[in-house]
Amino acid sequence: MNVTITPSRVQGLARAPPSKSYTHRAILVAGYADQTTVRDALWSADTQATARAVERFGGTVNRRGETLEIEGFHDRPGVPADVIDCGNSGTTMRLVTATAALADGTSVLTGDESLRSRPQGPLLEAITDLGGEATSTRGNGQAPLVVTGPISGGRVSIPGDVSSQYITALLLAGAVTEDGLEIELETELKSAPYVDITLEVLAAFGVDARKTELGFAVDGGQTYSATGGEYAVPGDFSSISYPLAAGAITSEDGVRIDGAHPSAQGDTAIVDIVDRMGAAVDWDRDAGTIDVTAGELEGVEVSVEDTPDLLPTIATLGAVADGETRITNAEHVRYKETDRVSAMADELATLGVETTETQDSLTIHGGDSELTGGTVDGRNDHRVIMALALAGLVAEGETTVVGADHVDVSFPGFFEMLSDLGAAIDRER
Repeated sequence: MNVTITPSRVQGLARAPPSKSYTHRAILVAGYADQTTVRDALWSADTQATARAVERFGGTVNRRGETLEIEGFHDRPGVPADVIDCGNSGTTMRLVTATAALADGTSVLTGDESLRSRPQGPLLEAITDLGGEATSTRGNGQAPLVVTGPISGGRVSIPGDVSSQYITALLLAGAVTEDGLEIELETELKSAPYVDITLEVLAAFGVDARKTELGFAVDGGQTYSATGGEYAVPGDFSSISYPLAAGAITSEDGVRIDGAHPSAQGDTAIVDIVDRMGAAVDWDRDAGTIDVTAGELEGVEVSVEDTPDLLPTIATLGAVADGETRITNAEHVRYKETDRVSAMADELATLGVETTETQDSLTIHGGDSELTGGTVDGRNDHRVIMALALAGLVAEGETTVVGADHVDVSFPGFFEMLSDLGAAIDRER
């Protein structure tokens, strides 16, 4: 699907979709449990991949609207009868790889072309160090993966600067091993708030995991059980960044975002970033609402060390702002669905925006640029697509985003939301 956006001003009420990060974890953790009702779940392409994996391991997932009824595989997963296809979901592959290491047999995991290019090597090495067998069929640390268990726990070291999902995967699996897990970080942890999310979800399911001087630890022999058998997923601040940015760059009459309750998500930082840039922002944490109105935006410097998913949104804000917006600590953002640093630099350049790219940073020279419409490639990456669509709201002329259907990965109703706020959008299938 291609989507064409015409310059528009937006206003009105937008509701945040449920958090993708929390939903992934809740579905898999419910798989480790017996019976769980997961409320307000995001049902997207990525989270469906995690649900399919739970079923491959012997659980069942039944959906009624935004409620999932999950019958788990009871601590230890069964050996899958077929290959686990993780689609485009890196979170699914990494979390499920550690789950597969608990099974008394061999599991095979694969995904689409993009996912088969993403690094999994450190997690495979960790599983091997714990006594399992975990290999890449091509010997390059990328999927397809072959994993044989069971592991019983122990001590393991792993880099923290490639993906925090490795740590999450090991913590989730470690709770049901015999000996538990002690995880030593070899390098500084990037995207640390995502591990905070993991610890929060584990606690909600009665599992004790903790930070240590060297990294993280989780005791073995624990049982997953949500309080009252239910768990509710909070709103997604990665997704909130899009209506928030839309309001900050176009809205004279204001956009209100509902469902923005505080949580461990690092991406809540977008509220402060938009405020620093000069938009009028009011976050009522108790009510879970954010009101935003456009202002004269000025460039800022932002580290995305802990918030990699925000880079595309910040890049678009920088394209609209006066002065320079410098996004730092961004090297790990290159290892997402696509290299998001280069993708945003290249596609914004198509729209007339000057940028400077280094291995670890992206600088947007908004004051030296004039956004003009054009045809841009969404790179099969949901966050790049949504960020480029925002640019189309203020670019002179029409902006067409190619391959826009990939928003289904995290925000299936994104274009409907923009349209409801008053954006002029034409979809061509």
